Amino acid sequence: MSKSLLIVSHAPSDNTRTLLDAVRGGALDATDDGAVAVTSLSPFEAGPDAVLSADAVILGTTENLGYMSGALKDFFDRIFYPCQEKTEGLPYALFVRAGHDGTGTCRAVETITTGLRWRAVQEPLVCRGSFEPDFIEKCRDLGAGMAAGLEAGIF
Repeated sequence: MSKSLLIVSHAPSDNTRTLLDAVRGGALDATDDGAVAVTSLSPFEAGPDAVLSADAVILGTTENLGYMSGALKDFFDRIFYPCQEKTEGLPYALFVRAGHDGTGTCRAVETITTGLRWRAVQEPLVCRGSFEPDFIEKCRDLGAGMAAGLEAGIF
């Protein structure tokens, strides 16, 4: 039986789309036998049904005024109550494209995921400061790790 990895990421720029593509590519490369179905949606496309059918989630956001993007906040607003009791323990990971330090963004996401009782299975990946090529490899690794962990039954 195939597992499902949902990627919900706000990617409003070329750089953030590159990071999203790296996360998705890493996840797909780690599961080329089809054991994990990888779905990538914008926060505006993703709703409760997508979350309820997922076995794990990767969240991606930009840092906006020391907070998550409005798009990711909108996603959480729409899925919180429909998913609150039904997704307890859902494994998730977070990547943040931060112009500053990403602290407030990570804290905001953690506050909401704690309310949902989701389980962080990796430390947040914060890509800070000017865009660096190594951000791409780190994002690939995040996607690959999530997919491989899901496939192996680690979470």
